[in-house]
Amino acid sequence: MKIQLSIMGIILVLILSACSKPTAYGKADKTPYATKECIRELSRGAEIDHSNTIDKLVAYKGKRKMYAYKNGKVVGEYSFSLGKNGDKGNKVKAGDYRTPEGTYRIVRKKCDARLYKSLMISYPNQTDKARARTKGVNPGGYITIHGQPKWNADGRGDAFTLSRDWTEGCLAVPNSAMDELWKAVENGVKMEIHA
Repeated sequence: MKIQLSIMGIILVLILSACSKPTAYGKADKTPYATKECIRELSRGAEIDHSNTIDKLVAYKGKRKMYAYKNGKVVGEYSFSLGKNGDKGNKVKAGDYRTPEGTYRIVRKKCDARLYKSLMISYPNQTDKARARTKGVNPGGYITIHGQPKWNADGRGDAFTLSRDWTEGCLAVPNSAMDELWKAVENGVKMEIHA
């Protein structure tokens, strides 16, 4: 039992570097995520299913649930993990491992060899920047909705990853959910994150 817990701890440490910095795409892409194909898809705009787009995402940190809306109706529900201090309030500064709360936009899609696909959120907004300035801290940034780490490419570890908060402030959904969002979300979609 102790060995099993130690292994789980090691795995958790390996995934904690989740969403702090952008990664470079190397020439030898041997990930299960087919990063090069993802980039080609994005460059053609082929990832969007225009007949099935959504216009808003609303996440509730306390419930660990995110809802996708189209024309005011819920069309999708997704479970997620938070930053490892995500339940300790709003994000204040870089490195606090908290997930922000507020109104944002999806500003970019990113193909990522470490964490499947990502939807970048417009954090920090003006309110976030002002709050950080009054405290004399850097608000941080690079907050995304992203899929799972490489070791969970097939989703068999979703029960493990969704049962704990492990990111650096991002919202981590199963890869199957990320695929749905990837096809339905265009840049500019409104994103609300509530406590």
